[in-house]
Amino acid sequence: MNGLIQLFTVCAMNLRNLPARLGASAVAVFGIACVVGVFVAVLSMASGFQRTMTLAGAEDVALILRSGASSEMSSNVEAQDVQLIEHLPGLQRQEGRAIGSAELSVVVTLPMRSGDTDANAPLRGVQSGAFEVRRNIEIIEGRHFEPGRSELIVGRGAHHQFADLDVGATVRAGPTEWTIVGIFSAGGGASESELWADASTVQSAYRRGNGFQSMRVLLASEQALDELRGAIDSDPRLDLDVHLESDYMAEQAQPLSQFIRTLGYPLAVLMALGAVFGAINTMYASVSARTREIATLRALGFGALPVALSTLIESILLALIGGVFGAVVVFLIFNGYTVSTINGASFSQVVFDFAVTGDLLYQGLVAAVIIGFIGGLFPAVRAARLPVANALRET
Repeated sequence: MNGLIQLFTVCAMNLRNLPARLGASAVAVFGIACVVGVFVAVLSMASGFQRTMTLAGAEDVALILRSGASSEMSSNVEAQDVQLIEHLPGLQRQEGRAIGSAELSVVVTLPMRSGDTDANAPLRGVQSGAFEVRRNIEIIEGRHFEPGRSELIVGRGAHHQFADLDVGATVRAGPTEWTIVGIFSAGGGASESELWADASTVQSAYRRGNGFQSMRVLLASEQALDELRGAIDSDPRLDLDVHLESDYMAEQAQPLSQFIRTLGYPLAVLMALGAVFGAINTMYASVSARTREIATLRALGFGALPVALSTLIESILLALIGGVFGAVVVFLIFNGYTVSTINGASFSQVVFDFAVTGDLLYQGLVAAVIIGFIGGLFPAVRAARLPVANALRET
């Protein structure tokens, strides 16, 4: 108990003396705030992209691709395959018909709102069942496209990123003039980066015959995926793979998310090294400024351990202040900040928001504590080992 009282007393003295060391302490706090800010900001990009991709996937929707295809762009599903799939077991049905949508995607080049540059946008041809399979699709302006007509509905993200996609405007995509008739949201998922049209119209415009690239179907139950997969595997007419849509979208997000994290962690470590040296210098300066104070406490009977721990606690406290400051600033600036990037699977733009999650903030604060601990460790040892007699003679 006596040791705890000593520790509390020395810590209180250190905190009262902080204003006298405000300049050096502020440098350490700022450095750690920068480390935490950059660390959280970079990883929030990966978190946001992953969230956008996974929000586009449902746990009760199966995505059917050509066997061996790594993405929808490299897949091919024939019209006769679609007819056979509709009669397979494990599918949710409405009025005797399977709820699903056979789809195809093409990449179109459109001008960006931000300047004179052009970028790729995904144009997806869908069937009417797409709106039942993707239940988070909601028209927020205008109306649905009409089958057989050159009409588009545009995702909210694509509308924000690309020019001339307002309702009522016309845009040339490929060989066809399309009329924008609606804007839709998709709960923040990747579908908001797409342009949608009637599948048969897209087939005709791009001379795709009657083929598709994928088919999404609504499953009847949680166990229906294995039933559907088994039925497809046992039918020699079907050379197809079945994926749970949520798993497929998570896999598509993994390469870019991993790449961002691979860059983010080493960058944070390099910056953290600089912050550690800054914290060490700050705490050494603190110990030097309090040499006689520490020696006096030791002479009065205070132990070496409470003195060392108080120095370590001061360093960790300063680091936490910097970590909280950096985390708050990044949250206010970046959380929800909208950007776009190239999706390697479709070679087109995906619009997503930075996601500063609670887990990232926690990781940032843990990093700050580690920096503070390392930065205060050696100065704490020095404080504990100060020769009392020599220190008392210092002026």
